[in-house]
Amino acid sequence: MAGAEQFRVRPLANDFVRVYESPDPNNIYTYSPGIVALPSGRLVATLDLSGSGIGNLPGPKQIIEHGQEWFGKVFVSDDQGRTWTHKTDFPFMHARPFLAGQSLYVIGHCNYLCIMRSDDEGETWNKTAILTESETWHQAPSNVHYANGNVYLVMERITAAMNGWPCSVMAPVLMRGKVSDDLTLRENWTFASELVFRDEIHDDDLNYFGVPFFSAVRGEKVSLTANTTRWLHPIGWLETNVVQFTDKDHYFHDPAGRTFHLWARANTHGTGYAAIAKVVENDDGTMTTSLVNAPSGKTMTFVPCPGGQMKFHILFDEKQRLYWLLSSQSTDSMTRAECLPPDRYNLPNGERHRLQLHFSKNCIDWCFAGIVSMTNSPKEARHYASMAIAGDDLVVLSRSGDERAANAHNGNFISFHRVRDFRGLVY
Repeated sequence: MAGAEQFRVRPLANDFVRVYESPDPNNIYTYSPGIVALPSGRLVATLDLSGSGIGNLPGPKQIIEHGQEWFGKVFVSDDQGRTWTHKTDFPFMHARPFLAGQSLYVIGHCNYLCIMRSDDEGETWNKTAILTESETWHQAPSNVHYANGNVYLVMERITAAMNGWPCSVMAPVLMRGKVSDDLTLRENWTFASELVFRDEIHDDDLNYFGVPFFSAVRGEKVSLTANTTRWLHPIGWLETNVVQFTDKDHYFHDPAGRTFHLWARANTHGTGYAAIAKVVENDDGTMTTSLVNAPSGKTMTFVPCPGGQMKFHILFDEKQRLYWLLSSQSTDSMTRAECLPPDRYNLPNGERHRLQLHFSKNCIDWCFAGIVSMTNSPKEARHYASMAIAGDDLVVLSRSGDERAANAHNGNFISFHRVRDFRGLVY
């Protein structure tokens, strides 16, 4: 046993710093951690808050999802994440910080798309600008890609009203902007065409993979058990990342450099799959979204992805030419719903307390690199995390909770973790 013990997997970064903690865990919840590492070494973190108690907090609140008030916060750290300083609040959610040229941006939505800019590394911020009107958008702080002097990222438009989680009617929209332009202006963004999951993928056409795992009613949410806290929603995609394959030997490689692939969380009721699509830049500058075909000609909707059932984050490391995947590890998704412990949130595939790390040459074959952080209770979450490269380390921001959290979904703090010398995990 002593010999086996030395090879047991141990968390890479279980120690953490609380960037923000809820003053009222039962009524104020912490969401949407996003992080970017600036060339100066400064770290910038974003998050948002909601819950019935946020009316007691100062901040520019807006009614957004579920008829609830939300608002966001920006923090910075100049000592490698040991301490964090609050800089500003913003009136939108699902925020994502990113660099473009000499400017720092935060993009998100308040139903319509919102963005704000800082030209002094987050010290001061301009007024929130509106990029769209009379539309409803969604996302999470997923990744950002740079190519040909442009920044690429995905936001998701909700194309129809639904009774429940609208991932079946979401269209992941790739957005492109020149890094030298003022990206608070709508005219400086190009939006790809829309592809709606429900319009393209039909449950009756899917077979042999157990997708969907449970029967869902088209356009409706239903209860999986007599306990109505375990809701079942129609399958779909959401929380989309963008990747580009520059390896000329990759089957998805485009020698013209005009093809980008979308890797999204797959709501299949099961685990281990991501949903995919692709976007091609046309000669006139427009971008067209479509499904992906295998060399056989068969349509590819789902691909293997550890933790693809939950929000994940993909990051490409130019130094080693590898993709890194930060996601939730599932261990008991085959437990009958009525047999799950009461602290377990929602469906059997919804485990949220084990944050895992993988690497890959091609986004299909993933090698396990380690557990970033985990807890011993399904209520005490480490999930919905974002990451960035800071020198030789990965810096990770997690949506987290402890024993005081309302549940695994509605956590009570945002935690910062550092995976040191992450490239040394490659084998």
